[in-house]
Amino acid sequence: MRCALKSASVDTIFKGLNFFVRSRKMSTCESRKGDRKEFISHAQGYWSDTAPELWNDWRWQLKNRVTTLAHLEQHLELSDEERSGVLLSGDKLALAITPHFFNLIPRNNPEDPIRRQMIPRIEETLASPYDMADPCGEDSHMPVPGLVHRYPDRVLFLVTDRCASYCRYCTRSRVVSGVGEQELHTNFEEAFRYLEQHTEVRDVLLSGGDALIFSDDKLDKLLARLRSIKHIEFLRIGTRVPIFLPQRITPELCAMLAKHHPLWISVHVNHPRELTIEVKEALERLANAGIPLGNQSVLLAGVNDDLETMKTLVHKLLMCRVRPYYIYQCDLINGSSHLRTSVAKGIEIIEGLRGHTTGYAVPQFVIDAPGGGGKVPINPGYVLYHDNEKIVIRNYEGKIFEYPETGNENIQFAPQREYHDEYLYS
Repeated sequence: MRCALKSASVDTIFKGLNFFVRSRKMSTCESRKGDRKEFISHAQGYWSDTAPELWNDWRWQLKNRVTTLAHLEQHLELSDEERSGVLLSGDKLALAITPHFFNLIPRNNPEDPIRRQMIPRIEETLASPYDMADPCGEDSHMPVPGLVHRYPDRVLFLVTDRCASYCRYCTRSRVVSGVGEQELHTNFEEAFRYLEQHTEVRDVLLSGGDALIFSDDKLDKLLARLRSIKHIEFLRIGTRVPIFLPQRITPELCAMLAKHHPLWISVHVNHPRELTIEVKEALERLANAGIPLGNQSVLLAGVNDDLETMKTLVHKLLMCRVRPYYIYQCDLINGSSHLRTSVAKGIEIIEGLRGHTTGYAVPQFVIDAPGGGGKVPINPGYVLYHDNEKIVIRNYEGKIFEYPETGNENIQFAPQREYHDEYLYS
């Protein structure tokens, strides 16, 4: 029956929400099926004969990354899909995994969530009709090579095309790792001149690639040059190095970074097992240097697309002094359809976190709008009705509340909708 919410009784709405409340309780109970919050060291794992002083040297870790099919097969029993993927996807994105992170990968489980992120699969060579080379539209917002100016007051500075390890869903696989279809040719001096001329820019995010693979001296000079531009208020670094290469987070690096405050760091953790003892210690060193830490996860099929895994992840992040910041819907990057999950799954996960755990643990679920539209927040439907007299909202339990509006007639409201049950628990 078609019925506007204004004329519906609260009792009727509650009946429509019975399914929602029951499903929320079920999800809450299911999320208690096991606690994986322990921090574990996997050192030295497959490299048990390596001297500890070498193992703990970040340069040794980079030099000894797993980069070939032969090296993979020394340690893992590859599936046909993986072996074919390694052979056929080499012109898309290089294979490289640090020994530290490789130790998280089990020998004989191709569906392991860490393994799915790092080992090429034959599905990478398959194109879906939605795939794009540049899903975030960065190339079309690049006024000078290597500098993306998509938002009014902030820029993305692509300072390198190399990472410590390569994620198979990388949104910049067209330029990252040196084997993609494009090359990154950042013009640093031209970028600095652009930033000096554009006084509206107050926030610079260093990414790429990963700036933390630079030497301390090179990174220090880059940060100092940006700090010399007076209207730039703060700097950010987007990095997965503390997770792939925690040995890189030395006291010397932290002391250098602390010179350039206010400096923020966004790390990238997708699964609770990635938070090892070594990673926790690395993150704590950064936090002790006064650097605020946030985490950006990507929602990935078979990796973290369930409430229990995501709740464990956000709780472990807080224990590492990292604030869960974003969950990204996986970008429409070429060859990633096997790793993409539904948007509805992301909404379901946020629904299972909001109100069921501390607000500090609840990230914002976003879609980076295809083609360069920027980040769009995606939330469950908590607002049921809104006009110039009142707003009708529901909470995490499905209870309905009214809050009076100011009655300001100049405010434009969305057209009144007729609400069906799916709006009440979607």
